[in-house]
Amino acid sequence: MKKDVQIEINYQTAKERYAALGVDAESALAQLQNISLSLHCWQTDDVTGFENSGGSLSGGIQATGNYPGKARTIDEVRQDIEKVKSLLGGNHRLSLHAIYGDFGGKKVDRDQIEPEHFQSWIDWAKDVNMKLDFNSSSFSHPKSGDQTLSHRDKGIRDFWIEHTIRSRRIADEMGSQQGSKACHNLWVHDGQKDLTVDRFLYRSLLKDSLDKIFSKKFQHVKDGVECKLFGTGLESFTAGSHEFYMGFAIQNQIMATLDLGHFHPTEEIFDKISSFLLYVPELLLHVSRPVRWDSDHVVILNESVAMLAQEITRANALGRVNIGLDYFDASINRIGAYVIGARATQKAFLQALLEPIEKLRAYEANEQYFQRLALLEEAKALPWNDVYDYFCLKNNVAVGVDYIAEIETYEKAVTSKR
Repeated sequence: MKKDVQIEINYQTAKERYAALGVDAESALAQLQNISLSLHCWQTDDVTGFENSGGSLSGGIQATGNYPGKARTIDEVRQDIEKVKSLLGGNHRLSLHAIYGDFGGKKVDRDQIEPEHFQSWIDWAKDVNMKLDFNSSSFSHPKSGDQTLSHRDKGIRDFWIEHTIRSRRIADEMGSQQGSKACHNLWVHDGQKDLTVDRFLYRSLLKDSLDKIFSKKFQHVKDGVECKLFGTGLESFTAGSHEFYMGFAIQNQIMATLDLGHFHPTEEIFDKISSFLLYVPELLLHVSRPVRWDSDHVVILNESVAMLAQEITRANALGRVNIGLDYFDASINRIGAYVIGARATQKAFLQALLEPIEKLRAYEANEQYFQRLALLEEAKALPWNDVYDYFCLKNNVAVGVDYIAEIETYEKAVTSKR
């Protein structure tokens, strides 16, 4: 029997099993088709960028490993992203950092970046049917040090204020040209390594900088501010903590950005979703995998990602949550890392969309808690992967482990020659 035929048969059987529990598999597939992941450009080149500054990573950022095939040019980044895109069902976005501008070999400092430095990205994205998102870049710069927007030196603060305003303007231009608002994420590493006395001062300075940055309104941008528990070399104090940005996001009605690796090691962010959505219009997610700390491992289909997808789906919040990936693993094939993480995220959302939610809600409303728990457990073993295989088949992308061979072929033909 041909593989495609077997996938169809398996899907029809799965569809019937879900229908018996009141779940419409076709509806779940249609919703999954419309979930756009924002792929992070920095997995291609280990967060190097194209400033030609020759500096090393700083600001608590580390890309570990030296697997061959790293992208070295903008063309190679785009080539790799196109390969990743060809292995994923659905239509997805690309998230750029400010250091990935097309500077034409010229030195352009970060307080001088313009939309023109990203026009080739906008044109390319249109050609390959992708939308763009954007991030200001506060790390790996002579003026970044341990503090940027919270620095005691007004000149340093003003430099990074200007950079971030310009980054938001670039995102606005992207959103305008692509007809879809671009998410702009603001994350700064600001903190100190050891015991910090003037915490209130640094946070006051950070808030003042942010007030200046967001005083300028843009039409085609969705702004997000990202908290973090700590950074490498900045373990004792982080100015942009969860509480700091939670208050700022609510006060200014912008997005809070929640990264799975930016909280205490045993803290899950899924339970924050329903609370935040009562107070802010939208959320931005950075789906990652911490191992003991914010180590940005490749996303896998683990409990954290599954619970995150469940909570968003149960809250009927797919239209209010922007989903981005954020990791940089240089120890394995970089394209493979992308595809594993993106497919794992898709699978988590498909599982959530296939959940027999109406029956579960009825059990809960009737205080039938044994039945609720039993059904939640049984749902884990339902044939959701047959539905995902069918999703891949209908999108004409590699099904199951077939993508491994495709990436091996790409490595042999392309990345191994870099």
